[in-house]
Amino acid sequence: MRSYRSRIVIAAGILLGSGLAAPPPAAAAQEAPVDVQLLSITDFHGYLSPATDAANGTIKNSRGETLTVGGAQYLSTHLKRLREGRQNTVTFTTGDDFSGWPTYVSQHADEPTIEVLNRLGVEFTAVGNHELDRSLEFLRDHMANGTCFGRIGLDSCFTDSSGQRFKGANFEFSTANITEKGSAQPVLAPYVVKWFTAGERRFPVGFINLTTPTTVTGSTSYQPTLDNLPLVETADKYAAELKQQGVNAIVANVHEGGTTTENLYDRCTNPTGPVIDFARQASPDIDAIVTGHWHSAFNCSIPDPAGNPRPVVEASFHGKLVNEINLKLDPADGEVIRAQTTATNHPVTRDVPADADMAATVDYWVAKQPTTAATPVGKITASLTRARDADGESTLGNLVADVMARKPSWPYRATADLAMVAVAPVKGSNSLRADLIRSGDGTVTFGQAWNAWGYANPVLTVSVKGSQIEQALEQQWQTQPDGTVKFAPLAVSGNVRFKYDLSKPVGSRVLPANVLIDGRPLVPARTYRLAALAYTLIGADGYTAFAGFTDPVRGERDYEALRAYLGGRPSVSPPALNRASPV
Repeated sequence: MRSYRSRIVIAAGILLGSGLAAPPPAAAAQEAPVDVQLLSITDFHGYLSPATDAANGTIKNSRGETLTVGGAQYLSTHLKRLREGRQNTVTFTTGDDFSGWPTYVSQHADEPTIEVLNRLGVEFTAVGNHELDRSLEFLRDHMANGTCFGRIGLDSCFTDSSGQRFKGANFEFSTANITEKGSAQPVLAPYVVKWFTAGERRFPVGFINLTTPTTVTGSTSYQPTLDNLPLVETADKYAAELKQQGVNAIVANVHEGGTTTENLYDRCTNPTGPVIDFARQASPDIDAIVTGHWHSAFNCSIPDPAGNPRPVVEASFHGKLVNEINLKLDPADGEVIRAQTTATNHPVTRDVPADADMAATVDYWVAKQPTTAATPVGKITASLTRARDADGESTLGNLVADVMARKPSWPYRATADLAMVAVAPVKGSNSLRADLIRSGDGTVTFGQAWNAWGYANPVLTVSVKGSQIEQALEQQWQTQPDGTVKFAPLAVSGNVRFKYDLSKPVGSRVLPANVLIDGRPLVPARTYRLAALAYTLIGADGYTAFAGFTDPVRGERDYEALRAYLGGRPSVSPPALNRASPV
């Protein structure tokens, strides 16, 4: 980082101090700075089609105008226009590119998003928390390199819009602070260096890519074999390393966000949040900070620890904005001239011609989704529904508990003593989303199984005490502020039976002797291996009993677990509703 003006003044002072006359202003003209354009998006989440709702398809500016934005075909047009006439330009993302929620993307293993990002000319991305919603191997082997898994054309390696089988990303995934448990070495390259030209000379710009530390214990990205390093210390370490290599222009690309009071893409009012703290603490060698994760929109300039302002920007989500930072590099040494560096968030408006090739790509995947969803994955002998009896049991809830209790196939290898699933959670989302209704010969399709259970949450097998299992069963009844009692039942796997006594006060309705696991009474002091969704285990749906669980082993996501269960049997019948009963 350097102030260009101060450099000229210092040079003139040296000339004067040596007794030489300073040249006239015209003769003192300096070589023009080197222009480098940085274009980025964040938290795309596979939103390829233009959204039709206000939350995902509009954005507001500081003039009070609401703009209709988004859609890959318009994003492509805007990026091409921004690059016009620019010799030195790079396009990247700040993470959460995929693991999106549109079914035409998620039911195709997020491969449509990779095809679109390849076509957009993305050159690298920071790893966001959702890049690890499956596993490091899935990210590195499948999404990056195109390695197939499971059933081709159903689980992975679909035919893309060009007629080719999925080949992976043309760009690099990078994170400086996600490590294997117990290691200080990042699991992927910590930074990316891009080279830009001016005449016959080349100038490097380094991009340190960082991932939110919440990733390894997040409800969808829960990765017990991974760990994280602190953001500031890691950024400072690699900034110093880049400087030693002669890289004098450095950008931190940080998937960890912030917000502002107004949340307007062209303003910066009272910025707060983890990335704002990061911006105030990270090394002055870092010249700009691009961020994401919080789905916010702002364009800030925040002083570094040395008091020199630098851009700190976030470009909303789902392709609503493109952030542009124009670096000015000192041609003498490649340092960023911050006083001349600018940052702008550009709305991806739809008042431009749609990129026809990109529109065709999006349309291809949207049209393909019904065919994929109709693929048979198993059979049922009768309907499995969410309808609960007086004890809180349902055929779908009991089935899902059995799904989680099964011994998963390689590479998961987790064995559980029992499983539990919230069928009417205290708070948050219910993972039971649709009934499995039998029709015809009982065939269950990919789409029906997908819709029945789950929200892309992993099944974890963890160690808990018997007392925690008892407490969780007690938490099925929760006293509300108005004195009423809410019943929030938990389904248990088929090897469990328990009795409850409604004549007793809340918190004292289940006795350990009345909880049988494989026919044996629950032992409060004993350690059991419990399978449940990460969302439940971390308390996100209101059951606090499992706090402090240990030795987590990650299994399949809910979607894949149910599909594997259905596909591994000639047919599946509704489980009996005999696992819970009153005393």
